[in-house]
Amino acid sequence: MKYTIFLKQHIGAPCAACVKAGDKVERGALIAEPTGLGAAIHSPFDGVVSEITDTSIIIDAEEAETKEDKFIPLAGETDLELIKAAGLVGMGGAGFPTAVKLNVDLKGGYILVNAAECEPLLEHNIGQLETDAPKIIEGVKILKKLCNAKEGVFAIKAKHKKAVDILAKLCEKEEGIRIHLLPDIYPMGEERAVVREVLGKLLSPTDLPSVANSVVINVETVQRVAEAVLNKRPVITKNVSVAGKLKGGTHTRVFYDVPIGTTVGELIERAGGIDGEYGEIVMGGPFTGKPTTLDAPITKTTGGIIVTKPFEDLKGAKMGLLLCACGGNEERMRDIAKKMNAQVECVQQCKQAQDIKGTLKCENPGNCPGQAQKCMNIKKAGCTEILIGNCSDCTNTVMGSAPKLGLNVHHQTDTIFDTVGKERMRYLTTSKTVPQLGEEPEEVTVTSSENGCEYTITQSVEDGLLHIDIKEGKNIEIELPLYL
Repeated sequence: MKYTIFLKQHIGAPCAACVKAGDKVERGALIAEPTGLGAAIHSPFDGVVSEITDTSIIIDAEEAETKEDKFIPLAGETDLELIKAAGLVGMGGAGFPTAVKLNVDLKGGYILVNAAECEPLLEHNIGQLETDAPKIIEGVKILKKLCNAKEGVFAIKAKHKKAVDILAKLCEKEEGIRIHLLPDIYPMGEERAVVREVLGKLLSPTDLPSVANSVVINVETVQRVAEAVLNKRPVITKNVSVAGKLKGGTHTRVFYDVPIGTTVGELIERAGGIDGEYGEIVMGGPFTGKPTTLDAPITKTTGGIIVTKPFEDLKGAKMGLLLCACGGNEERMRDIAKKMNAQVECVQQCKQAQDIKGTLKCENPGNCPGQAQKCMNIKKAGCTEILIGNCSDCTNTVMGSAPKLGLNVHHQTDTIFDTVGKERMRYLTTSKTVPQLGEEPEEVTVTSSENGCEYTITQSVEDGLLHIDIKEGKNIEIELPLYL
């Protein structure tokens, strides 16, 4: 079977093929080298190079899957050389070459492991922690030494109790590795949000984590660091979550070590196959994913594949778009509007979104001062519908104004969430802070404005849920904010 391996699976320039048509290749063999900023590419299969195009190398594989993890081992004298030779890139984001990111002296700073699993429905990073956390710990130790960091911190949502418990036991045995619990809101996995939550420092949209003496790196990238250094294994496979309109249920299936180049269609079939008519296939998560096709190949940055139900038909209604740094860009939002049979009349931009070299960056990810003016502008344009891709907090503020203006709110994740039976994003109903491990539950004393009676609100987190207990108050009507 023939498999397509893209020459560009990273930020930077496409790689240049170092093989030619007719060459026989083994699993792990170097087949393309960087021409500038980039990362080496290796063959995920034993086979023969059948064709080389401007964008890809096509390999006629002898077999797609191997029972044994055999590969041509990497050559390198140092940890950084092995990581570079492996062709490792960020496997949870845009694909920045990892060896470049790690070539830094943190001077006793921090390795921040992004274990937020920020995109809904994706479960492969948490699954990796639940099934093989010791390997991730080894990766963190390698990174600490390589970057001269005093501490490694797992930034993980409190709701992932099983993974948290496993990590907590392992961290007790390790010096300088700990856990920081995150709230269950989007986008807690955004790089600067991780820095803010763990280190208490808000970076500007143009700052890199190095400004806070830190490196942010996601779970699977840490896994591949350990494999490159300890096993001399190149990056030839990817962990992928598959969910949506599938036979056997809409729940998420996780596939580990899927050979890069495997098609979307193959992986969907492994997950059970598409269940009847569908709307689109998304590669990535509900917020940042993009539509793809069944014959598209898996790359180093593929995290999820989601099959959706057909879109709602708005029958030509006038729609305004509210662009956000946390969701789809204008092209993606227009694509969704078209698939909903809506006519785009107005485009607005979240008030906290800054355009940095053509990409929107939020001033303070996950914290929104309000979107009322943007909603009013869309209403003035004659729209009856508003399509948003905002984070949890921004969406909450949109809901405070858009419905009052007579705007029907649609979120870009609606069709995906409807497909899997997940509640639509509208109001923020979870706390924006959570107690850390070992902390006492937070207590807030409130005085009733009507009769002066005092009562205590105790906030705690258990099994990933926010619990609020109200004591010392009897038959008192109170109004609680959406979050404390």
